[in-house]
Amino acid sequence: MTSRTCLSIILAAGEGTRMKSATPKVLHQIANLPMVAHVARAAESAGADAVALVVGHGGDAVKKAAEAFAPKADAFVQAERLGTAHAVLAARAAIAKGHDDILVMFGDTPLVEADSLALARQKLAEGAAVVVIGFRPPNPAGYGRLLEKDGRLVAIREDKDCTDEERKIGFCNAGLMAIAGKDALRLLDQVGNSNAKGEFYLTDIVEIADKASLMVVATEASFESVLGINNRAELAEAEAIWQKRRRRQAMLDGATLIAPETVYFSHDTEIGADVLVEPNVWFGPDVKVADGAVIHAFSHLEGADVGPRAEVGPYARLRPGAELHEKAKVGNFCEVKKATVEKGAKINHLTYIGDARVGVGANIGAGTITCNYDGYSKFFTDIGEGAFIGSNSSLVAPIVIGAGAYVASGSVITEEVPGDALAFGRARQKTLPGKGKELRERFASAAAAKKAGAK
Repeated sequence: MTSRTCLSIILAAGEGTRMKSATPKVLHQIANLPMVAHVARAAESAGADAVALVVGHGGDAVKKAAEAFAPKADAFVQAERLGTAHAVLAARAAIAKGHDDILVMFGDTPLVEADSLALARQKLAEGAAVVVIGFRPPNPAGYGRLLEKDGRLVAIREDKDCTDEERKIGFCNAGLMAIAGKDALRLLDQVGNSNAKGEFYLTDIVEIADKASLMVVATEASFESVLGINNRAELAEAEAIWQKRRRRQAMLDGATLIAPETVYFSHDTEIGADVLVEPNVWFGPDVKVADGAVIHAFSHLEGADVGPRAEVGPYARLRPGAELHEKAKVGNFCEVKKATVEKGAKINHLTYIGDARVGVGANIGAGTITCNYDGYSKFFTDIGEGAFIGSNSSLVAPIVIGAGAYVASGSVITEEVPGDALAFGRARQKTLPGKGKELRERFASAAAAKKAGAK
């Protein structure tokens, strides 16, 4: 297979009116990745060395989304919607380059698995001219049936055209197809449109190839793998299937998910061995969690790197650029953004650390804030190794807190604190005996007078 070239044609021109959205259908996301990018990734995994995107509405955005996994993809515009064969022929220039294998895929089948595509390519390598990927749905009603004879596929019969006997067939057409490159244009150019809709159907090449004594066969994929998305309800179903697959894989790879059904992964989430994930955790894009880390319940991570045996949450938020080193801790109701928390450092509760470095073994008290933004620009806070920041302190950036320094609770720190120094940044307390009682009596009298006046 490695010696055979492959072109994947991804049909992504549909407007997706049933999605009720201004966004092109194939750009709706599964696991924080557009559907068309999932399809491009499957094509790449199946060995495609070239990708042709057939686009319509929002073509530039569709091409950009696919480029994450198909950086050299070529886009071809299907100006009119005249059927699937017409859509494939929009990429005529790419087909004419003479690839050994042509894969025809759909931008709205995000769960397609590379193994199913590779199997179809294998059949081409064994001599088939056309390979149709089929599946067995729980209820075949409405699907085209695959009619086989002596191991060959002889026709695809639409449900409305089936005989009573043919309707008993449970093997149905998934739409995906592999075509031998040397035969592709010859077969596609023979497809006509003499049907009720006046469209050019890709499925017609099965009978065209069979009449030309070319080998046509069917392979089988799982129902989930070829699930097409037409509306938001089906999008949610596909998301659930993808998440279930990914959770299972994470657990097989050595992570513990206490309540798997409550954990949400993104398409690129990396989870190490011996990681513990408690219920209701959300992993956004670009998150890496190293071996032995613990992610407590109700935490939200995005663009973050969690080191070995680090601890996050519960109710913590790691935003893009958060980097936790070994045994670092970000506790409950804390937010970390674009900051490095070095080995053994602790940010235990009710704290915001942004645009900062927290040095090895430093301790950040509850309610601490790095004041990193002045309304126009962001500034950096550097907290040295072993520093201790008392509770309810505000560190006004840009600022440096030296190694081993101690910041007293309730301080507002605006100047550098040298290493091993003690810094106070708060007003001197003044106590007036009896004044508390006097204030209560004054406030109570004013409230009573206001109430009487209202009557």
